[in-house]
Amino acid sequence: MDEINLLTEPVDEAESPTGGQGRDRGKPQVPAKFRDPETGEIRVEALLKSYLELERKLARMVEVPGADAGEDARIHFRRAVGIPDTPEEYEITPPHELIDADPEVNRQLHEAGFTPAQVQLVYDLAGERLLPAIDVMSSEFEADRQLDRLIDHFGGEDKWREVAAALGTWGKSNLPPEVFEALSTTFEGVLAMHRMMAGGEPGLVQDAMPAGALGENELRRLMADPRYWRDRDPGVVKQVSDGFRRLFPGSIGT
Repeated sequence: MDEINLLTEPVDEAESPTGGQGRDRGKPQVPAKFRDPETGEIRVEALLKSYLELERKLARMVEVPGADAGEDARIHFRRAVGIPDTPEEYEITPPHELIDADPEVNRQLHEAGFTPAQVQLVYDLAGERLLPAIDVMSSEFEADRQLDRLIDHFGGEDKWREVAAALGTWGKSNLPPEVFEALSTTFEGVLAMHRMMAGGEPGLVQDAMPAGALGENELRRLMADPRYWRDRDPGVVKQVSDGFRRLFPGSIGT
């Protein structure tokens, strides 16, 4: 069999795996959408239009400055994404009356590159997440403080447990649920219940009264009023006493 010199053998383009395109390898290929489907000629107008659109997109893009970027590049980037030049320029809408804009917090957020929308989100999340948690902690602290006062007032934990059990039984039997709950939540309210129980003050009837007898509803409202159980306001105490006498003739007043 004769050997063939591959270096001098002519290449048949029809049989070439690349279909004759091997010679163009390395040259930029024009996408088919920029060629006329019939003639194969380059569509210059379409190519130019695409190029101009690409330029417009690139012009709108903002380059993120690197660690070695200059101050001008940083300022340009921050302004492009909406970060104000100073933290004082943040316009914040407080989500709650207990939350105000904090200059030091704003300074740190500005230094970290927060946009106005992101800064507002920080304050909104504080109102949404932190305030309820603070409220719970505050309520628990206040409850512990009031409980300590009751223990001290009644002479120790053992004595307080006895009084608390007696007040619970008496209050549930003699007071409307909403009044009992209101009085049970504060030091002054518990003392008011204790005075009522010790003085023989009758409970409020919970069954419906005859038509036209509105004294019970008014009495319930007054009993739940802090001016009665906390402040012992003379005028309110007198109204409650008169109400008892009207509903329960012969009862002991407050």
